[in-house]
Amino acid sequence: MAEKIIYERKYPIGIQSFPEIIEGGYIYVDKTFFVAKLLKENKYVFLSRPRRFGKSLLLSTLHAYFDGRRDLFNGLDIDRRDMDWTPRPVLHFDLNSEDFSQEDALENRLDEILRDYEDVFGSNPANVTLSQRFRYIIKEAYRQTGRKVAILVDEYDKPLLELEEDSDLYENRQRLFKGFFSNLKTMDDYIEFGMVTGVARFSKVSIFSDLNNLNDISMYEQYQEICGWTEEELKASFMDGIEDLARKRREDTDQTIKELRDYYDGYLFSEEGSRIYNPYSVMRALYSKFIKPYWFEGGTPTFLAKRVKMNGINPDAINGQTQSYGNLLAVGGNNIIALMFQTGYLTIESYDFSRQRYTLMFPNREVEIGFAENLLPLYAPSSSKSDSPFNLDRFRDDLYDGAPESFMKRLEALFKDLPGEDHKESTYRAITYLLCLLSGTEAAAERRSYKGRSDLEVLTPHFVYVLEFKYNKSVEKAMDQIYSRDYAGRYAMDSRRLCLIGANYVEDKEDRRLEYRIEWMD
Repeated sequence: MAEKIIYERKYPIGIQSFPEIIEGGYIYVDKTFFVAKLLKENKYVFLSRPRRFGKSLLLSTLHAYFDGRRDLFNGLDIDRRDMDWTPRPVLHFDLNSEDFSQEDALENRLDEILRDYEDVFGSNPANVTLSQRFRYIIKEAYRQTGRKVAILVDEYDKPLLELEEDSDLYENRQRLFKGFFSNLKTMDDYIEFGMVTGVARFSKVSIFSDLNNLNDISMYEQYQEICGWTEEELKASFMDGIEDLARKRREDTDQTIKELRDYYDGYLFSEEGSRIYNPYSVMRALYSKFIKPYWFEGGTPTFLAKRVKMNGINPDAINGQTQSYGNLLAVGGNNIIALMFQTGYLTIESYDFSRQRYTLMFPNREVEIGFAENLLPLYAPSSSKSDSPFNLDRFRDDLYDGAPESFMKRLEALFKDLPGEDHKESTYRAITYLLCLLSGTEAAAERRSYKGRSDLEVLTPHFVYVLEFKYNKSVEKAMDQIYSRDYAGRYAMDSRRLCLIGANYVEDKEDRRLEYRIEWMD
């Protein structure tokens, strides 16, 4: 008898086409309620969400609706609602897949898209500019079909995101956007619906300064769940996969869900609402049956890590940053924290209604670890070399084996290995924090207690380390602060062995060393 073949569940990993997901029998989390809501309540919409969060799938779903493909929506929420399923012309601009590093890349991509639509609706030789051609297509699509046009723009900001704002290419692309997308306003009589998506909302990009008719729903609570998954949706659609993962990990499903939550949940895009999971990473974890950071694999935007270092932002002080509503929406200049929020590296932890301020945190371990992996090589290049004595695995072994003496000696040797002179205290603190975080430990910097904030607390399965650092002062002052402010008090009932470390970075023209004292609390 032939061996029975068992097929895995079909997770739509990397698939952004709604028709392909439905027709291919892939798992689909029904978001069509929000499609209906968008169409009933809006004409022009902008949505900002991190990459790999389902923006492209949302636009593909809208595209299928405007194509009149009701067969694809059979049994979904929108199929039960009073909707107009008459086909309409759709102009879909996908800027997601192109490499825009070359000077003419944006113009070439827009030209390619327009030529495809000119093959359908015709062209006018008198129209020379991209904007003129776009305007002609809108008019002709309306004239030939008798129906107003739907315009969908996916990842508008990709041609801009990694460019320096003072570069000539950045300025040229802003001007191109200004002329091209002004048609969303001037051709209003011919347009039924328009939606623009992206990662960031640039305050200086003319698409927003001119298009004041775009309704930015990015931080509206009623659209909080439009992309990504709630835990309720996760359990409803993926419980079989979660149970398989739990069996592979030899744990119960509640523990597996907790681990998935710690790694992939935590996103909040409004003052209140449900926390959201990153759908891409969850599917990768369920398919591979392995929980690890996936969001940063392939195409990692390292430019953001470089900007953090360039602007002197301490990595161990990023958690807990506060911003106003206006600052979070408008990205430009040196507002790196707002850009980190819009790109998904930070999320809303809480909102102070009286002060109208948002407190931001890393959403989960996946983001925190991935961001640290991009930052550490910028501070300590030798840490990324596999044969280096400063490789992460060696620091990890020291912490997990309860060998703080070896850890501190290795840390001092790493500091001596750093190129250049006159490093700031923040550089040494950043390296120590990033090393501990990437060592697979639970590392918390600037952790608040009832008497102050400790520099660093590191937790492993069997050991707890409380560290306080000084710069060109003394070990005694560091250790005195640990005791006087009772940083270790919270671990009085913890079964793990507790280690206190007071350290002093010493740097002058002739020497660079790390003084430290280690005390075990037995």
